[in-house]
Amino acid sequence: MKMSKLYMPTLRQDPTETELPSHRLLLRAGMIRKLVSGVYSYLPLGYRVLRKVENIVREEMDLAGAQEVLMSALQPKELWEETGRWAAFGPEMFRLNDRHNREFCLGPTHEEIFTDVVKNELKSYKQLPLNLYQIQTKYRDERRPRFGLIRSREFLMKDAYSFDRNEEGMKESYQEMWKAYEKVFDRCKLKYRVVQGDAGAMGDSDSHEFMALCENGESVIAYCPSCDYAATDEKAVSNYNLKKNDEKPLQKEKVHTPGVKKVEELVSFFNISSSRFVKTLLLEAKGEVIAICIPGDRELNLTKALNILGVNEHDIEMAKEELVIKVTGAEVGFAGPIGLKEKVRVLVDSRVTQMTNFIVGANETDFHLKNVNYGVDFTGEVIDDLLMVEEGDLCPQCNEKLTLERGIEVGNIFQLATKYSEGLNAKFLDENGKDQFFWMGSYGIGVSRTLAAVIEQYYDESGIKWPISLAPYHVVITIVNPSKEEQYRLGEELYNQLGRAGVEVLLDDRKERPGVKFTDADLIGIPIRVVVGKNAAEGRVEFKLRDQDQAEDISANEVLDIIKRLLME
Repeated sequence: MKMSKLYMPTLRQDPTETELPSHRLLLRAGMIRKLVSGVYSYLPLGYRVLRKVENIVREEMDLAGAQEVLMSALQPKELWEETGRWAAFGPEMFRLNDRHNREFCLGPTHEEIFTDVVKNELKSYKQLPLNLYQIQTKYRDERRPRFGLIRSREFLMKDAYSFDRNEEGMKESYQEMWKAYEKVFDRCKLKYRVVQGDAGAMGDSDSHEFMALCENGESVIAYCPSCDYAATDEKAVSNYNLKKNDEKPLQKEKVHTPGVKKVEELVSFFNISSSRFVKTLLLEAKGEVIAICIPGDRELNLTKALNILGVNEHDIEMAKEELVIKVTGAEVGFAGPIGLKEKVRVLVDSRVTQMTNFIVGANETDFHLKNVNYGVDFTGEVIDDLLMVEEGDLCPQCNEKLTLERGIEVGNIFQLATKYSEGLNAKFLDENGKDQFFWMGSYGIGVSRTLAAVIEQYYDESGIKWPISLAPYHVVITIVNPSKEEQYRLGEELYNQLGRAGVEVLLDDRKERPGVKFTDADLIGIPIRVVVGKNAAEGRVEFKLRDQDQAEDISANEVLDIIKRLLME
């Protein structure tokens, strides 16, 4: 492709409202453009990269024995109702009505659709196992779209669904997809970790997430350097050595704490550690008021609470001020588990039961209670773990200290068991002629998200540094002065030679200053640059790799062999 003809509207200045390098650089490099919040158009260079990620995914899925199909993005309400997810999926689902007022959604995922197709066509155990996949646009109405392609409302995804005879077969399919995913992300040159994940609305069984590691990642993972334990912060066990005291339980006492509401203010007021307090958080879930008691120096893991309560994230919210006053009889900031005015379900993290003489809100404005003890002064439903994991918490497998790291979820795999086959009554006949439900797995790769994650790992102050496997073009030939015949002739000869050899090559024949050309080459991240300049008459060119500082003077006759060797590597 000659750059004089290429649609590549690069930007010299950083766009406003970009939070991550990948978002900023994709816009600056002229690879994407924002249509509305969370919705983007792919321009030629960006679309070439997207297709390369797609093709890597497709090749590895095909090699793993999966078969590609394409299902409709428009899905009828009835199928989702059969599995109970029409209501459960919540406000993230784009819903619409046709002219006959029949309800549909734009598919955020496709478990129901694939299960429905298979149940109508696949009848015998002899046709199993089966793995079908598609690469298709998905739609989720994110509450707060952000980070460019990483948290968008429209995104390209590979989703696959396996169908097996039994649990053992499902787990074998699960492992096959795990291996295929490792090959995909290895070929994309991502640094990643596989971690335990929370199944959420997808399934009730095991799940794992493939997390691309980067300092700007929106997710947090906890892992143990001493063993193979790794999990998302939503899933990770919060296990730590509780700071116990040897005090005997004392008589509780009400203390006047005028205007002192927050833990940090209470620490100063009482002059003791935050670990001596118990926070009482009031939430409302489907009309029920929930009080959750956790140690004052820790944070609530909302996902763990949702799983205990059996509700979805959109079904729960922090209690509003009016409700807090009604339930506690006090202003916000003085809630506690003793003497609540309304019927409230009380969940207590197990660590609270091991504390002695702690401080809680008194459910009275400007007052707290000290010397409170669980089992003596109040009780509740004791939950083993309701806390967010923190750096230094102990590994649940080997008891060594955990490390936290940030990452971007680029893939996930779920063991669905018979959740969807039972919901949709999808059965096959086994070898004994008896009806059995399919055992299923679900496997997703964020294709557009992977593109962004790669940039988060491969960039510098000048622009993107694409791995060769994903670069929109392998080589850019920069003609310093196209008006000089010897430079243009040599540049075009190399361009044609590389093109005939199957090398993806750009020819920068634009009538621009050399500095502009070099800046653009670095910005769009082409891995190999060949500069045709003042030594063109002698058949010499400059050869430079994007991730290296120094250029090398070589003969133009060597260019093809060097590039072919680099591409082979």
